[in-house]
Amino acid sequence: MDKKGIIGLVLITAAVIIWMVVLSITQQPIPENEKFDGIISPDSTNTAIVDSTTNQKLVEKKDTLLLPEASDSLIMDKKYGYFSSLATGEEKIITINNKVSKIEISSKGAVLKSWTLKDYKNWYGSLAQFINTKSGDLYLNFRTNQNNLIDTRDLYFSVNAPTNNFDLKEKDTVEFEFVLNVDSNSRIIKKMKFYGDSYTFDQEVIVENMEEYIPARGYQIVWGEGLRFQEKNSVDEANSSLAIISLNGDPDDFKAKEEEVTSTSYTGIIDYAAIKSKYFAVALIPMPSKSFDGTVDIEGFQKKIANGGLNKIYSIEFRVPYEGGVQSQKMRVFLGPLNYQIAKANELEGIIDLGWRFGIRQISEYFMLPLFTFVHSIIPNYGVSIIIFALIIKILLYPLSISQMKSAQKMQIIAPLMTEMREKYKDNTQKQQQETMKLYSEYGINPTGGCLPLLLQMPILYALFSVLRNAVELRQAPFILWITDLSAPDSIVNFGFSFLGMNQISGLAILMGATLFFQQRMTITDPRQKSMVYLMPIMMTLMFNYLPSGLNLYYFTFNVLSIGMQLYMNKYSKNKLTLADLKRMPKKEGWMQKKMREAQEIANAQGRTLPNSQKVGATSSNNKGNNPNKTNYPQRSPKKK
Repeated sequence: MDKKGIIGLVLITAAVIIWMVVLSITQQPIPENEKFDGIISPDSTNTAIVDSTTNQKLVEKKDTLLLPEASDSLIMDKKYGYFSSLATGEEKIITINNKVSKIEISSKGAVLKSWTLKDYKNWYGSLAQFINTKSGDLYLNFRTNQNNLIDTRDLYFSVNAPTNNFDLKEKDTVEFEFVLNVDSNSRIIKKMKFYGDSYTFDQEVIVENMEEYIPARGYQIVWGEGLRFQEKNSVDEANSSLAIISLNGDPDDFKAKEEEVTSTSYTGIIDYAAIKSKYFAVALIPMPSKSFDGTVDIEGFQKKIANGGLNKIYSIEFRVPYEGGVQSQKMRVFLGPLNYQIAKANELEGIIDLGWRFGIRQISEYFMLPLFTFVHSIIPNYGVSIIIFALIIKILLYPLSISQMKSAQKMQIIAPLMTEMREKYKDNTQKQQQETMKLYSEYGINPTGGCLPLLLQMPILYALFSVLRNAVELRQAPFILWITDLSAPDSIVNFGFSFLGMNQISGLAILMGATLFFQQRMTITDPRQKSMVYLMPIMMTLMFNYLPSGLNLYYFTFNVLSIGMQLYMNKYSKNKLTLADLKRMPKKEGWMQKKMREAQEIANAQGRTLPNSQKVGATSSNNKGNNPNKTNYPQRSPKKK
């Protein structure tokens, strides 16, 4: 291996180690004494839950400049002004049980206190609960005419509900309201309507005669504390976590990258504003559609947690102008899994990560995902579905794969001649180049012929990667034996410590690496590339060690099928090629070959050799009538300056 190859290998190895270190970081199991009611205690250093003082800027809406020697009543008056009498009261909890969720709503702030999905669990086995703060979420804030900054989570609403517990059947609905009576003529009402079989509910905020208290700049409807993380690998989940705003049908992403709060604003016709983790999302959808023409503010920051983990927290604020009198703002709120069919039913499919928005996403959304869904509709086990899916994709890519394999087969056939030629001219680099081009020309070899089919497959394979990596259907879905979660690495050995970022071994990653090794041995014939037969499988195994087992199962199956096709072509095909066949076949010079040939001709005319990166693709222009025992290349005179 030459000097450049060694440097490249060192850089690749360093990149793999960094990749392993990043992907190996996970949250650690949470002790039982640090859990309560499905919500992790803010005192736990292992949790990503947000306390109301987690980030100073996100909570600066609360007035804290209070005199410590002042009386309680004076403190209340200073902080809440007109609303002081509403800052004390008795908290009541309304519980909604429907087919898919259990929801708790507090009269203190009229907020969502907890939202638990019945069909999904977090990584340590409890039902997935998404409210990220003990104070509750989905609230109002505003600055009064007295310049008090009011967070309605501090105020007590009265509840207009016949009972505190509602058990909804599939087609049932229930509607009730929370009322904040400011005076005999002024109040704020939050109406909520829940459904028996939905991840959504409807909310209407009605502001009545609040001109004396709320200035013309209005109020904000806020989702303030992001989503609680649910996966063991907090770094991976944080990398997938972002806020998404859709303006008039065009979604845009906002991603926190710093520990300091960053913010942005969007103004226009807002379709929805959402916060997503890897597999779940909350979305605020103005109703009716296209009815909100205004501004949404987004803030976000990332936070390091215990054991090298990471969390990202976002807030969404809808600015709602208030012009006096009675005014209402309706919204639909979604909080559920990023299942494509569920998201599409709520016009939220843009939230799901299906690859780059132009090109890749279309392949994922309109081809890969429907095909995978169809396969699973017939075969209930997701592991088996992935295997059948890989078989179908292999069949569909057969024309490209066979072209790539034929190109590799041609290179294998002339490999002995290439070895003999290199040995014969080992001390003459220019002669080696010329003889290599003559061999390619004589036998109709295009050394880049396997690249184009591979490039054409890349968008399809990347779309497939996006679909399988982000499919909530694979989350905690078992396959067989040790593969109990197709969305997580299938660990067969856990070291209990980390070495070069590696603390476990994935069984499917090893199997995938083994199949890659056999593929490399079957296709690589250049002695100068023999080291890649061993290095590439090792590096790919290390890189894939922390990928979801569903992805590794797909690549393993795909590689096995490729090996089978290659073996058939090499040993059992009736149309097995020979040197004589190659010589008789019609010769056609491709565009790349032409450019390489021209480059070689110019180099010959100037008495120098081609760089190593170009010489393998150059071919002779004499495709017909060449004497194989004579090197005869047309020469071009250098251009006069």
